[in-house]
Amino acid sequence: MTTDEHDELLTLDELCALLKIPKATAYKQRATGTGPPGYRIGKHLRFKRSDVLAWLQTKKDSV
Repeated sequence: MTTDEHDELLTLDELCALLKIPKATAYKQRATGTGPPGYRIGKHLRFKRSDVLAWLQTKKDSV
């Protein structure tokens, strides 16, 4: 995967598809500050793929 692919901006639908979670879960995580960092561009919400992947690494179960 190239650097450009890591910096791709994902929509909320794409984020949910990537993480295999419902939109309600993504909205709840965003509201509580427990989800991946996002960017508000006008009325649109976007997530940088590299930020999502880094956030996902912090959720790795060590058991």
